[in-house]
Amino acid sequence: MPGADLTLVEQFLNTLDTRTFTWHGRKQVPTDQLTSPEALATWLHDHDLLPENHHLGPSDLTTALTLRTALRAALADSDDTKAVQALANFPLHLTPDPDGHLRLTATSEVPGLDVIVETVATSVAGSGWHRLKLCSSPECRWAFYDTSRNGGGRWCRMVACGNRTKTRAYRARTNADQDAS
Repeated sequence: MPGADLTLVEQFLNTLDTRTFTWHGRKQVPTDQLTSPEALATWLHDHDLLPENHHLGPSDLTTALTLRTALRAALADSDDTKAVQALANFPLHLTPDPDGHLRLTATSEVPGLDVIVETVATSVAGSGWHRLKLCSSPECRWAFYDTSRNGGGRWCRMVACGNRTKTRAYRARTNADQDAS
């Protein structure tokens, strides 16, 4: 599946949910899953990135939140160089794998974050990063992998955010036309 390698990054970015719209009568309330070192450890463990009973400290949480914020900012700007800048504090190395090939490895000093950093770096270098986006709806900003043919997707879900945005634009045009008449 295209983008399967970025699924983990997408899930990491969506640990911060800034959605504020109402959908089918249910108000979305912004949440942050990474509010403590224990919450980060749980998330990393749930994604098989951290061994059981491994404890993280406040500095590990700060590092994870800094990475998430920088990656979300890079997506908001739709700029690959911003993604590279987001990784500036995470050393990357070429390391031989068991087959004798070189692979990119990260040394973030936070167990579990290395896989995320390596995936972002590899996808930026391989031109897959431009498919990971933030929904253009200001009341959403959910991270999603754009599967559209030309890579021009703007909304996480057309049926929700896209429809809401297009309906607002239509109503604004209709009201402007009526006011002009």
